[in-house]
Amino acid sequence: MSADSGNPGPVVWLTACSHGDEVGGVVIIQEIFKNIRRGRNLIKGAVFAFPLMNPIGFETASRHITLSKEDLNRSFPGNNDGSLGERIADIIFTTILKTNPRIVLDLHNDWIKSMPYALIDPDRDPKLSDVNRTSELFASTTGLLVVRDTEELHKSLCVCLHKHNIPALTLELGEPNIINEKNVEYGVRSIEKILLYLEMIKPVNEPFQYQIPEIYKGKILKYFAKPQSTTSGIIRFLVKPGDIVRKDQTLAKIYNTFGRLQKTLTALHDGIVLGHCDSCVAFPGMPVLAFGIE
Repeated sequence: MSADSGNPGPVVWLTACSHGDEVGGVVIIQEIFKNIRRGRNLIKGAVFAFPLMNPIGFETASRHITLSKEDLNRSFPGNNDGSLGERIADIIFTTILKTNPRIVLDLHNDWIKSMPYALIDPDRDPKLSDVNRTSELFASTTGLLVVRDTEELHKSLCVCLHKHNIPALTLELGEPNIINEKNVEYGVRSIEKILLYLEMIKPVNEPFQYQIPEIYKGKILKYFAKPQSTTSGIIRFLVKPGDIVRKDQTLAKIYNTFGRLQKTLTALHDGIVLGHCDSCVAFPGMPVLAFGIE
């Protein structure tokens, strides 16, 4: 998909559904292009999109490329002589590189119970400090909570774009498998904030700002997914996405099938709950909740 203003200006790329069960981004991209064509015409620059990067996974509601069992977002920058996932990634990556984009926004869905947030990559390579700072700036422009990942995914789309000096960030926009209209709205309005920041469109709506707790406004938090479960059992959550928690606060309790308490999980840090795991059943070593912490 593409929309070109006909005037010189920035190039913005939108990508979605590298994981076939994460369908929300497809609809968000549809709505962005509808809005552009309904009167929010581009003033300058161009917007391009790959709304459905993993059609094979999408058709089977699978995270992975069903035929090859590959995770497309672990297959970049790709290889035109490689595996199925690497060949798909190569087409996507080389197409994006040819346009020299100002920013690439990769749209994802998180756990079933989760809040929307902008996810930026770890800042560990001094050679990438400039592109990381630019990605942080764009993340802060979205109006969403900004969280820095702590896991280095060497073959993700965003990491590989950074290595080519192209700013990129991930928008985690609620649950997979279904279309949550509220999360679609958050996605559309956060992307439009970036287009407004780049002066590519004219303002129409009131400025968007997600309801971020005052203590975390303007901050970059770290992604944290501990404590993990140390036992099997049924999880009963005592906090929900968006809640502020304090160190040592009780987060969840795990019971066996006879109702006997097996484990009480408590917070290791102050932070904000980003989401619950997708399962009501815990297993040893399994993440149960995710947090943004300072």
